[in-house]
Amino acid sequence: MTRKPIIAIDGPAGAGKSTAARNLADKLGLVYLDTGATFRAVALKALHQGVSLDDEEALLSIAERSDIAFAGERFERILLDGEDVSRAIREPPVALASSRVAVHPRLRAVLVTLWRKIGASGGVILEGRDIGTEVFPGAEIKFFLDAGQAERTSRRFHEQGGGAGVTLEGVASELRVRDETDRNRRHSPLRRAEDAILVDTTHLTPEETLAILLKEARLRLGWPA
Repeated sequence: MTRKPIIAIDGPAGAGKSTAARNLADKLGLVYLDTGATFRAVALKALHQGVSLDDEEALLSIAERSDIAFAGERFERILLDGEDVSRAIREPPVALASSRVAVHPRLRAVLVTLWRKIGASGGVILEGRDIGTEVFPGAEIKFFLDAGQAERTSRRFHEQGGGAGVTLEGVASELRVRDETDRNRRHSPLRRAEDAILVDTTHLTPEETLAILLKEARLRLGWPA
């Protein structure tokens, strides 16, 4: 293989995609590209400007007029108009808003163009909901991570730190809404690619998940264990 591979990791929220992608990128010496962060950046700006999350034209204008970029040696930071918003986009309201923003096909097309431009030369690991089915269907390796509803809810709850106003029931409700939106959207719904390796992370630690992904990736790439 003359260029480094493209690895796609898809799955629902709370399945451990982000952690797995970051860990796998570190182990294989590849760049981690968090595609969901670009939607969150648009959602963050929309919330700040009071723009309706259902107004595709306004959201499209935000995306086209904003400078959304990745920074850091491994693209671990996200910049919005030159400002580091890596922490701000992880706030619960922004996370929920990003799922609504992502339903708009023309907005998505703008961001997909960005992802493809960055990842075209290879050497990247991308995670999302349709990386292996729509964005890079020719990716050398595809994974689909999933986990039980209760486990995914627990993970998201602990990610949010159990802060003021954050309840397990509330997180569960938000997750159900997001699942419904992601799986049933008209354009680019969440689904497993036929050639994607399914990994159920319900009872796996991040280290155990990484071990499985590493083994499969090295096997398929012909790289030494």
